[in-house]
Amino acid sequence: MDLYSLKNNKLEQIDNESFKLEKDIQSLIEENVEKIFNLEFITSEFSINEFRLDSLCYDNDTNSFVIIEYKKGSSYSVIDQGYSYMSVMLNNKSDFILEYNEKKDKNLKRDEVDWSQSRIIFISPSFNTYQKNSVNFKDVPFELWEIKKFSNNLISLNRHKSSSSESISKVEGNKNTLIKNVNKQVSVYNEEHHTKKLNKSISHLWVNLKQKLLELNNVDLRFTKHYIGLVFEQKNSCEITFRKTKIDITVNRGIEYTDGTKSKTFFVLDDPKNISKPLSWTWKNGTKGHIYSINYDDKSDLDYIIFLIKQKYDSILN
Repeated sequence: MDLYSLKNNKLEQIDNESFKLEKDIQSLIEENVEKIFNLEFITSEFSINEFRLDSLCYDNDTNSFVIIEYKKGSSYSVIDQGYSYMSVMLNNKSDFILEYNEKKDKNLKRDEVDWSQSRIIFISPSFNTYQKNSVNFKDVPFELWEIKKFSNNLISLNRHKSSSSESISKVEGNKNTLIKNVNKQVSVYNEEHHTKKLNKSISHLWVNLKQKLLELNNVDLRFTKHYIGLVFEQKNSCEITFRKTKIDITVNRGIEYTDGTKSKTFFVLDDPKNISKPLSWTWKNGTKGHIYSINYDDKSDLDYIIFLIKQKYDSILN
C-alpha cells in the first residue's frame, strides 16, 4: 500500500520504513492493543509446556482468550503454529485463567470463559501467498494482519479476510487429529449462524438492515456466538441478535461507576418516537452497564431506526 501526503495540491510519497526487530512490532501492539483490537492485555512471553506465546490478551466482548504472534519473516506455517497454540490453550485452560487472575488481580472463573471463541492473531509486515491461502477457509480461528511503518511516524494495519465458504475440516480435519480436536471446541461464527434463526418470511429484514448499516463509512460487521456487532474504531457501537419474528438491536450507552460518575463517552439518544427502551445491569464490581434496546420487525420504520443508530455512530466519530 502506498501512502502520500498532500501539499499545495501535489502528492508526495511517504516512504515505507522497516521494523528492525520483531520485538519492535510486539512493543507497539502491546502498548496499544486496546485501541487497535479492543482487547485487554494480560502478559508477554507466556510460557506453557514447550511453547512461548508472544502476547496473551482477553476479549471482554466474547469472554475469550486471544493469542497474538508477531513475525518478520515468512518461513513458517500459519496453520501448523496456529493449531498447535490453540491446542495447548485448550489443553491447559486452568493455566491461562491462573495467569489472567495473577496478572490482572481478578477472579475469572473457568465457566466464565467462552473457549469456543478463542482465536489467534498473527501480525507481520507481510504474508506470502501460501500463508494467505492456508487460512482461506470460513472456519479457521486465525486472523492475519499486515503492519506497515512509514516515515512521519505513520502506521497502517490491514487484515487479510477470507472469502471462502469452504470448511477446513473437509480438507484437513479428517486426517489431522490436531485440527479435528481443536475444531470440536472452537467455532468461527458467520452470518448464517445468526440468519438461520429468522423465519424465512422475514429474512428481508436483515438484508435491508445490513445494506443500510454498511452504507456508514468505515464500519464492519463482527460475527460472534451470540450477536452481530456493528464495529467502528474497533468497538461495538451496536449489537444485533436474531429471533424468529424480529431482530433485537442494542445501542451501547456507556458505563456508570460506583461513585455515580459516567464514562466520558456516555451516550444519550434523541428518540422523539420513543421506540427505544433504556436498560441497565450491574457487574460484580458494582459498575453499571447501560444500553438502549430497539425492536425491529415488519412494522418498524427502518429509516428511523437507522436515524437512531447513526446518532451513536456520529458520537464516536466526533
